[in-house]
Amino acid sequence: MRASLVALAVISAIVAVGSFIGFYAGSHRKMDLEQWIVGGRGFGMLLVWLLMAGEIYTTFTFLGASGWAYSKGGPALYILGYQPLAYVVSFYILPQVWEAGRRYRLQTQADFFHVRYSSKYLAAFVALVGVVFIIPYLQLQLTGLGIIVEVSSFGGITRTPAMVIAFAIVAAFVLTSGVRGVAWVSVLKDFLLLFAAVFVGIAVPYIYFGGIGPMFTALARAKPSHLVMPGATENLGHGWYMSTVLLTALGFYMWPATFGASFTAKSGDTLRRNAIVMPFYSITMPLVFFVGLAAILVLPGLGNGNLSMLTMVRKTFPPWFLGIIGGAGALTAMVPAAILILTAATLFAKNLCRPILAPAMTDQQVAKLAKIMVLAITVVALWSAIYSSATLVSLLLVGYAGVTQFFPGVVLGLYSKRATTPGVFAGMVTGVLLVVLLMLSKHDPIMGLNAGFIALCCNFAVVAAVSLVTPIERGGFEEQPQASIGA
Repeated sequence: MRASLVALAVISAIVAVGSFIGFYAGSHRKMDLEQWIVGGRGFGMLLVWLLMAGEIYTTFTFLGASGWAYSKGGPALYILGYQPLAYVVSFYILPQVWEAGRRYRLQTQADFFHVRYSSKYLAAFVALVGVVFIIPYLQLQLTGLGIIVEVSSFGGITRTPAMVIAFAIVAAFVLTSGVRGVAWVSVLKDFLLLFAAVFVGIAVPYIYFGGIGPMFTALARAKPSHLVMPGATENLGHGWYMSTVLLTALGFYMWPATFGASFTAKSGDTLRRNAIVMPFYSITMPLVFFVGLAAILVLPGLGNGNLSMLTMVRKTFPPWFLGIIGGAGALTAMVPAAILILTAATLFAKNLCRPILAPAMTDQQVAKLAKIMVLAITVVALWSAIYSSATLVSLLLVGYAGVTQFFPGVVLGLYSKRATTPGVFAGMVTGVLLVVLLMLSKHDPIMGLNAGFIALCCNFAVVAAVSLVTPIERGGFEEQPQASIGA
């Protein structure tokens, strides 16, 4: 049998099993809005860990990290720097977010802003920004999935049909099972991802160099500048590194999907324990880097660094093993894509359309509109993935720069009564506009710093300045809980 058919058969089998789990997870439950979005708020330690790991460790982990190690070198190490800091931030913030969610029956990140700042317009703006910056992250998953199938099939299947088929499946189990289906598919996805990263990350350096140490020795001799800042780039130096670590650490849980996932937990302690154990998952990242770094010497001249991981696997291992790695990679695209699509659709229907355009909508009508938007958002992300050539890491950093602008409103909303609605609104608008202007005009980095970090600093400054000259309002969290949010 041809190698491509063997690999594709294994990938198809893994995707089929994952899809079955996704459909089955919601088959015995009534999928009302509460169950569809936050899983009934009953997830324990294991499901919360799987759900958040499923959202965090994505195609970027599988292909983008190794791709940047291959093509950029030293700057890729920011990935190792921000994750431990992000979990520290989550230990203190997410339990407080969960408590607000429990008291006020919050279902989305925009609900948090609606209640805390008593402004449906601020909540609608948060929803709009969330949807806009989720699209690049969705595009990342789609692009990665296309790469996986194309490389695994030895070019027999191109990216576009692979993306269309896989995301039709994703949209289907999002529609039927909601967040619970995503969490259960993560069981298979996380097992395969951990296996792939550990086995390949250790095996490749030993097969080609006799060990990890000898691999670095060989690389230091051949390309010494690749292992230090700014690596193979001209402007991603130490200032960019530090500002990007800070930006991504603060923005890690500002993604609407990850923020909303905290509402699925059954207690605040569940989220604290999750913050303690999540760093163990990060052991996969250096191993993924090893594969990209080994490929520099084994596969010189790759036109697309994102291909380094799978091309190394295809060169080194038999087709059936390539199929396992490809299947793991496919699920790392499908699982986060599912929760991203679900979150974006819910934000659009619940926090943008209902309060601004149709206040009389019932929860059932919101749920129906959200499911329609699942299909619309999937189509937009597919179009972006097919017609854009941005690298996976670039897409991720664009998204981070946007969603981190929520951070001042969240942290000040939890811990300060002095932050006012006009201040937070003005700061967020300033930050988002700066992100868009700087990145569209290709001024990233600017003055040696990450453009998103510059925007975040300006955001904080505007919040402080405007809040000082506007009267303190009674915070929404100081009022009696509401039965539901959005009307």
